[in-house]
Amino acid sequence: MRPPYDLTAEILQLLVSVSEKLGQINAKYLDKPSTKLRKENRIKTIHSSLGIEGNSLTEDQITALLENKRVIGLEKDILEVKNAVKVYSNLSTFDPFSENSFLEAHRILMKDLIPDNGKFRKKGVGILAGDQVAHLAPPAENVPHLMRDLFSYLKDSGELVLIKSCVFHYEMEFIHPFLDGNGRMGRLWQTLILMNDYPVFEFIPFENIIQKKQADYYHALSKSDKVGHSTPFIHYMLTVLNEALSSLLNIKNRIMSAEDRLIYFSEITHVSFSRKDYMTVFKEISTATASRDLKLGVDMGLFFKDGDKTNTIYTFKK
Repeated sequence: MRPPYDLTAEILQLLVSVSEKLGQINAKYLDKPSTKLRKENRIKTIHSSLGIEGNSLTEDQITALLENKRVIGLEKDILEVKNAVKVYSNLSTFDPFSENSFLEAHRILMKDLIPDNGKFRKKGVGILAGDQVAHLAPPAENVPHLMRDLFSYLKDSGELVLIKSCVFHYEMEFIHPFLDGNGRMGRLWQTLILMNDYPVFEFIPFENIIQKKQADYYHALSKSDKVGHSTPFIHYMLTVLNEALSSLLNIKNRIMSAEDRLIYFSEITHVSFSRKDYMTVFKEISTATASRDLKLGVDMGLFFKDGDKTNTIYTFKK
């Protein structure tokens, strides 16, 4: 059964805008950002998603932890970051359509932070806004079948992935299946759902936009609660995704360096190839630039060359 929502004119416009930007990203070879940008964006994702939950560590401190350096900070905050690093460094190992995978991700994310990490809650919970209960989650005994239904919905091939990712995020927050860690799991799982069709989302830190205007995030969740469907939240999240994709398209280093081109090419090609094959991917570069790139690739040890001039064939090292 499909969770309730309406496809409004505004949502349809956002879907078109997001889809257009995804096309532009592919055309500019930004679907696989440079190694440097990937690292920077992963740090932003972890910093923002945990910052929304009150984590006090800075991006520099998270960078230090990634590099196995000692950091001074609250023990809980450091543990949250270390757990998140483990999850986000192994995103491809999680199946967005698997409830077991979902529970495993929560187990790692909340390890040593709560006693029931990786398990659905066994008692009722309410979300407070000041002294008021802003949201009373469904009874604990309903959580297993509600989550089972939600994962069944995810497998519906007739639904747009962009919509499904938003619906899952909202519905999971509404169900509130865990005693703690629901917010970070909602954002993590939306990333995984999107990655399944659009790999670039592995390195899109949309959480950074959410953190800057947290009140809007909670307002969208609250508004959907009040109207009884996820339409307001879908509109909000598509706006966030649209802005995040715009940021990627507007980065100053969107013109790829030779090393960026080589790394990109190595990730999409695993067979022997010629300079002509290389230029089929990078149509905008000259033959001289392609030759310089390929010489650099040989010098970097990515592949070796055989032959001379136009008869040269390059083969990736195993």
